Amino acid sequence: MGEFWPVRDTLGYLRGAWRVTRSVRDLGSGDLGEFTGTTVFGPLEGGGLLHEESGRFRWQGVARPAERTLRFLPGSAPGTVDVHFADGRPFHDLDLSHGHHVTDHPCSADLYRGEFTVLDEHHWRTLWRVRGPAKDLVLTTDYTREPATGAGEAGT
Repeated sequence: MGEFWPVRDTLGYLRGAWRVTRSVRDLGSGDLGEFTGTTVFGPLEGGGLLHEESGRFRWQGVARPAERTLRFLPGSAPGTVDVHFADGRPFHDLDLSHGHHVTDHPCSADLYRGEFTVLDEHHWRTLWRVRGPAKDLVLTTDYTREPATGAGEAGT
């Protein structure tokens, strides 16, 4: 694996608009899917960022609109984040201070293990491995900063 790019302020780094490409691989069936779209991290009332993702998801030859919303809230340690679903339920923690972070999210009997990697000022990646009785998936998402938004506060 390549070198990681440490981020002092996760919320500052994420702020702005990103182009998104995601591959979804079902290891049980062999099906492959792809999402393409944008994610915008905008201000959230009371602090933090509202993550709004929208685009098109192609699965088994059918493309349809797809979207999701998450809340990225300041974490307990400086520069860290607590990620919540739109309805307020906790999702996972996030600490990019070393440019790499691994976290878990139990969902019923399935376990989501997320790996976050910052590649540089304008690129980061997530890899979610989902295992359990209901799912056997690998989701890989690449984020590329939209040029018009600026870089936010990041660095070593």
